Amino acid sequence: MTSVRIRNAEAGDLPTITEIHNHAVVHTTAIWNEDAVDVDDRAAWLADRTGRGYPVIVAVDETGVLGYASYAQWRPHSGYRLTVEHSVYVRGDQRGRGIGTTLMAALIDRARAAGIHVMIGGIESGNTASIILHERLGFAEVGRMPQVGAKFGRWLDLSMLQLLLDDRETPDAPS
Repeated sequence: MTSVRIRNAEAGDLPTITEIHNHAVVHTTAIWNEDAVDVDDRAAWLADRTGRGYPVIVAVDETGVLGYASYAQWRPHSGYRLTVEHSVYVRGDQRGRGIGTTLMAALIDRARAAGIHVMIGGIESGNTASIILHERLGFAEVGRMPQVGAKFGRWLDLSMLQLLLDDRETPDAPS
């Protein structure tokens, strides 16, 4: 594998981030959306995430952006402030090279440094590769919701995986 660097996403990364996102929309069940987006949509997404203090990171090499990852608060209520849900997407021609693992490890490190207690992943239950990747990183399946989504003319089941990022006994204890 060529030298891969992880860094914060920048405006110049948005065309490739948009391409990666749209490929997942059109061809996979990784994103349960059926509508492709434009660069302006991803620019607004990037501005929202970073404006709220959440990371958006990219894996890059000499060919450009290989994948991206981010997290944000899992639900909007203050009681969930220490729980985030993440997403990670890898360019189609880069899958199987460890890019997803590299991005996830960096994202987990950032969440721990930010004092986040739990990271959640909602994964289509048939996406075995993603589930295995998460389990290798210490995530555990904590629930499965049958037929909560639909795409490509079929029902989709959602597996919920979570990773405890620290062992503090109370939310107010230092992480």
